[in-house]
Amino acid sequence: MRKIITSILGILLIAGAFIMAKKIVENKKSFRPKAKKIVKTVFTEVVENATVPIVVSANGNLTAKQKVELFAEVQGVFRRGSKLFKEGQAYRKGETIININASEYAASVQSAKSNLYNQLTSIMPDLRLDYPEIFPKWQKYLDNFNMSKSTPALPEMTDENESFFISGRGILTSYYNVKNLEQRLSKYRITAPFSGVLTEALVTEGTLVRAGQKLGEFINPDIYELEVSVGKTYSDFLKVGESVTLTTIDGTQKYTGKVSRINGRVDQATQSVKAYIEVKDKSLKEGMYLEAYLDAREEQNAIEIDRNLLMEGHKIFIVKDSVLDMIDVSPVYFSNKRVVLKNVPNGTTIMSKPLIGAYSGMAVKIYDNQEGDNIKG
Repeated sequence: MRKIITSILGILLIAGAFIMAKKIVENKKSFRPKAKKIVKTVFTEVVENATVPIVVSANGNLTAKQKVELFAEVQGVFRRGSKLFKEGQAYRKGETIININASEYAASVQSAKSNLYNQLTSIMPDLRLDYPEIFPKWQKYLDNFNMSKSTPALPEMTDENESFFISGRGILTSYYNVKNLEQRLSKYRITAPFSGVLTEALVTEGTLVRAGQKLGEFINPDIYELEVSVGKTYSDFLKVGESVTLTTIDGTQKYTGKVSRINGRVDQATQSVKAYIEVKDKSLKEGMYLEAYLDAREEQNAIEIDRNLLMEGHKIFIVKDSVLDMIDVSPVYFSNKRVVLKNVPNGTTIMSKPLIGAYSGMAVKIYDNQEGDNIKG
């Protein structure tokens, strides 16, 4: 009896649950949101073809136009001069930059000069007797011979017998030996070839300097050159003396330079030509990174737009009857951010700012405040 009652209750419970579920399903209402049509706003401009100046941009680092690398040609101990041999030290033209101890070598030069003087003295009696007509000029040379100064040039020998006599006594050999020693002695002292500043110092006082050792670098800080590479297509339009605008990498400072030299060889790897721009300014430093803008040529009947607006296949978006469309164009020059186009009809309304998800046939509306603006070459 209990089993029967339990079974009946279970059946009633299942049936009640089924009925309740059916009512819930029948009473459920489904709401489908209506698709809302979104019309995006675009920025446009009306095309007006004109002459577009093509400005080729290039960049590079400044180098001093006058630069000297200082090398030692002799060996000795580096001596302190009137100024410390340190980076940033300025020197006037002709002022001693480097002085190497040459006391030992200078003694050998003096010895050779003394030997030459003795030889000249020894031939004077013979000259007086055998060649009285040339004796006065050699006597005058001997009187002006100064051991503490550079050896003067020998008197000009106009007679063949005079040449044979002087040469036979070994005077010429001794003279050129002395001049060779004096020339080498001058290498112990390096002077400034122009007024400038020391940008690199690799030795200090007391350093043993060896022949061939690099000692430093000396530049003229008044004039610099910027080496830039220009594509072969536009290099033909560059001319020596042409004015060039230069800016710093952040664009905060501008300078004016001029094309000083143009390389006559095309780089085979990049098909570019190197041009050198001369610039002067007290605020410039060697190694500064500058951007150069060179006027290459002018393109007739063209416009210039943002490079991001050019689609694949050389197409751009236009707006016609509030619907986007695409037209073919002919790009003639690309820069980092801009592109110069041709074959865009005058009066065409083009999209002036990129639109995410844009496609041909897309319904759009034109931003009111800029409607009617023109884009000119």
